[in-house]
Amino acid sequence: MKKVVIAIDSFKGSLSTFGAGTAIEEGIRQVYPNAEVIISPIADGGEGTVEAVVSATGGEFVTCSVCGPLGNRIAASYGFISQTKTAVIEMSQAAGITLISDAERNPLHTTTFGVGELILDAISKGCRNFVIGIGGSATNDGGVGMLQALGFEFLNKDGKQVSYGAKGLQEIVAIKTENAVKELKECQFSVACDVKNVLCGENGCSAVYGPQKGATPEMILEMDSWLKDYARLTKEVLPASDENFPGTGAAGGMGFALLSYLDATLCSGIELVIRETGLERHIPDADVVITGEGRLDGQSYMGKAPIGVAKLAKKYGKTVLAFSGCVTDDAVLCNEHGIDAFFPIVRKPCTLEEAMDVENAHKNLRDTVCQVFRLLNVYDNRSIN
Repeated sequence: MKKVVIAIDSFKGSLSTFGAGTAIEEGIRQVYPNAEVIISPIADGGEGTVEAVVSATGGEFVTCSVCGPLGNRIAASYGFISQTKTAVIEMSQAAGITLISDAERNPLHTTTFGVGELILDAISKGCRNFVIGIGGSATNDGGVGMLQALGFEFLNKDGKQVSYGAKGLQEIVAIKTENAVKELKECQFSVACDVKNVLCGENGCSAVYGPQKGATPEMILEMDSWLKDYARLTKEVLPASDENFPGTGAAGGMGFALLSYLDATLCSGIELVIRETGLERHIPDADVVITGEGRLDGQSYMGKAPIGVAKLAKKYGKTVLAFSGCVTDDAVLCNEHGIDAFFPIVRKPCTLEEAMDVENAHKNLRDTVCQVFRLLNVYDNRSIN
């Protein structure tokens, strides 16, 4: 065994992508102490994307004060890669559903304004390339809050900016773009988005994702109607906008705002992260590629990180092993999508809390990897003899 590449997603609530990679490296080195081991942090465009890209590229974290989902000031962070003038932003840092309590969930009031402030801060530092993950939002404002922060004007009947939140959509009577931040014309936006929902209708953001954000059935009907009007007014100003393009309904309409107003490109989350981290350059001369995530199941092959890694590895004919905190019966579908074998790491009966304890998870992952590589070593030695 000469070279192993590790590209494993975080075990949510337990090991980070780099923490999981470190545990795997320790297990490998117990069997192959002289192997070249490359840890390439990975994510699927959601939580952990900033950490993965920053860690892989030698970037840094920037923290600034922004408007939170309910209008209060909060501290939010993003990744800054100075060499390429790239900002890596997770919208959940400023507009995430985890930033508010269950009782506070109400998309009529939650705003994406803080996401625009993160973009502004990055622009002020010279960034012109943006990688944005738009998962985990608490909002359904069509991205209007973000656009307001960037200088776009969404005006009510009195000629003033409309209110924060989805309720502001019903107030829009005019849209003006001439006062938008001028540097935006120099910027490129790549958006990690695996959601294919359109903006409005039964498959739109209000109907599909509104309930988890606190919307009642009455709110859903109202918001869908308001978004339809917003899309119509947008098309009058930006004729190329298309509310029916797959992904426009992502993150409460944030996909529509990014596509229409910032000329963004929507990309598969894992493919975008693979590109930004430079994972592919490590694969061609690897003997084994290791991936995984906290839970491996039948849904993992639908745009999740492990399958994205496996697909890339199979491009070069590599053996792919996956390790996971737990696996379900239908995880066998992953074997049809590039993962040659997968291994759950829990080694004895325990509570979920015990399994997710960082120290326990690290040890379980390290020791499981060690045993798997001991088996590989047996076959290595047989082939030599």
